[in-house]
Amino acid sequence: MARVMLLSNNVPRNLWAEAINTACYIGNRVFLRPGTRNTSYELWKGKRPNVSYFHTFGSKCYILNDRDQLGKFDAKSDEGIFIGYALNSRAYRVFNLKTLSVMESSNVVFDDTRLKSNDHKEEVIFSDVSPLEKVVVSPNVGTSNVNNNDTQPIDRVPLLDSKEPAPWVKKLHDKEDIIGEVNEGVRTRRQLANLISYTCYTSQIEPKKVEEALNDEFLVLAMQEELNQFERNEVWTLVPRPKTTNVIGTKWIFMNKSDEDGNIVRNKARLVAQGYSQIEGIDFEETFAPVARLESIRLLLSISCVHKFKLHQMDVKSAFLNGFLQEEVFVEQPKGFVDAHHPNHVYRLKKALYGLKQAPRAWYERLTQFLVDNNYSRGSVDKTLFIKRDNDELFIAQIYVDDIVFGSTNNTKVQQFVDVMSLEFEMSRVGELSYFLGLQIRQMHDGIFITQAKYAKNLVKKFGLEKAKHCDTPMSTTLKLSKDASGKSVEQTLYRGMIGSLLYLTASRPDISFSVGVCARYQADPKESHLSSVKRIIRYVNGTSNYGIWYSFDTNPSLVGYSDADWAGNCDDRKSTSGGCFFLGNNLVSWFCKKQNSISLSTAEAEYIAAGSGCTQLMWMKQMLVDYGFNQGTLTLFCDNMSAINISKNPVQHSRTKHIDIRHHFIRELVENKCIVLEHVGTNDQLADLFTKPLDATLLGFPLFLIGLFRDQTTCGDAL
Repeated sequence: MARVMLLSNNVPRNLWAEAINTACYIGNRVFLRPGTRNTSYELWKGKRPNVSYFHTFGSKCYILNDRDQLGKFDAKSDEGIFIGYALNSRAYRVFNLKTLSVMESSNVVFDDTRLKSNDHKEEVIFSDVSPLEKVVVSPNVGTSNVNNNDTQPIDRVPLLDSKEPAPWVKKLHDKEDIIGEVNEGVRTRRQLANLISYTCYTSQIEPKKVEEALNDEFLVLAMQEELNQFERNEVWTLVPRPKTTNVIGTKWIFMNKSDEDGNIVRNKARLVAQGYSQIEGIDFEETFAPVARLESIRLLLSISCVHKFKLHQMDVKSAFLNGFLQEEVFVEQPKGFVDAHHPNHVYRLKKALYGLKQAPRAWYERLTQFLVDNNYSRGSVDKTLFIKRDNDELFIAQIYVDDIVFGSTNNTKVQQFVDVMSLEFEMSRVGELSYFLGLQIRQMHDGIFITQAKYAKNLVKKFGLEKAKHCDTPMSTTLKLSKDASGKSVEQTLYRGMIGSLLYLTASRPDISFSVGVCARYQADPKESHLSSVKRIIRYVNGTSNYGIWYSFDTNPSLVGYSDADWAGNCDDRKSTSGGCFFLGNNLVSWFCKKQNSISLSTAEAEYIAAGSGCTQLMWMKQMLVDYGFNQGTLTLFCDNMSAINISKNPVQHSRTKHIDIRHHFIRELVENKCIVLEHVGTNDQLADLFTKPLDATLLGFPLFLIGLFRDQTTCGDAL
């Protein structure tokens, strides 16, 4: 085959090694293996080869000269001979007749059957050119019918026409060629280059079926990378199928990873086990694994402001594949990648697989043991918090499944942690904390700004309200929601989807916590009045999508709280609503809004129960701060009801309090032991009002300012 290729195309004999190499490359993709109906490439890769890029060996070609400094009238390409394909890239191997050397390049134009001999023009797209820029060449240039002396190199050459020559490069700007929105603002060259790179080298779809993914080369690469990760981690071994043991099925899940601008930057294929077919006592035992609360993450951000150090993040690649299994578990071979020689075999798992019920626990135990062995201590309250102290230096790491947020007062400790983790696990991302659990985090010289602007905009767009009129407040102060038994019912799926999306947004938007909580009470049978209220919240979000919480470096480690109650605020059962917010110094760390379990007979009782909930939260946060090295004295909880404050100080069960459940009276013990002191705050200064009742536009701005909720990070420093 190589001999024919050399002789039939008059290729120099000293290129015989290139001919043999190309013959092998082609043979592996076109010849069937004896005894099978597959090529060698199919048996290796598990998919049919693509041969659309094949060209005639020895054909004339033109290589873009992007190495030399060219003059205005110099030829922009070199003539060459095509001799093969690069093994490690999408380039061609060519023999450059100018330099008399073999080189690899993807910027090659071929003089073979790809150029047509008719009178029509043909467009040739170069891989290094933006999709917005097309190079138009004449099909008559460089063909075998043209004298070599009159041939002009085909690379961004003028459109040769006997009547009128065209410009050197003709740019086409049809709308279908433009990436993104036509009316979008101007982008820099680097931003455009990144966008083109994402578009060219990633799949833009998320298939639901594996058959669709197997026809997409980028998704196939993602699937192969997942299986390569299995091999590197020694996750499983191929064994004969057991006769009496449960075998769990497997499934491919496809996800597109996006950056903060919504551009798809990476295709992710995850092979998961169908855990629903596991049998307790056989395939799994204990499954519980702790997960960090969002309050813990916000507390960590505030602690970093107290110490004035930057936070970093790392992502453990395929984290669950590192957890050791205690049980004997078998899974089916993945679809599209079944072993050709042992199609009926199954995999026996040595380590956990995504989808297994015990996978989170196995990973958590592996990571915990590793960190403890390296002298990192676990928090006494939050078991996902790891701390290391060295004299006055502090290192903190917070674990959320495979995402790790960490920081230290000494940058050397940060690098040491990265080195230790990298030696044990494979990392896919290490850098400054910027995007975590949907939170966009901006670390600046004087503080941290937390927002969910991207999520908020996507939420508004998802429910088709991006063009709706904005609202100044999330809820009307005059309308009281009720079950509305006579109202018209609406689709439950849509309503619940809206509530679920808004509940996640409350992670950084305390201003909508109360309104979302009220609307969430009617998910069982939503009416048009409820849907209208939810849409009002989304319209409010649409106008305030850039709002976020500002954590200032100008703060201290003192813990304070505010509690409030809306007595008998629920129109259906007359139960009250408890609300509260808690600060570490000047920074809002935690808040809650919850309907009380019992009916309060007075405002004092409702306020007293709300204060009890606030004391519970304060005690939890106090213990958390002990792990960080901050010992709090007597904590302060502000309440605007003097009767509730007096009840907390009076140990005598008089007639006004004897009907209150005994579990609410633990607040008295905290007050007696000087753990907490309740102080009165004026109604106008009660920040917890935001979580117990709707406020009009005039009153809403004041508490938002005091809790540190701003439109964007540019207004934070000046406002404070």
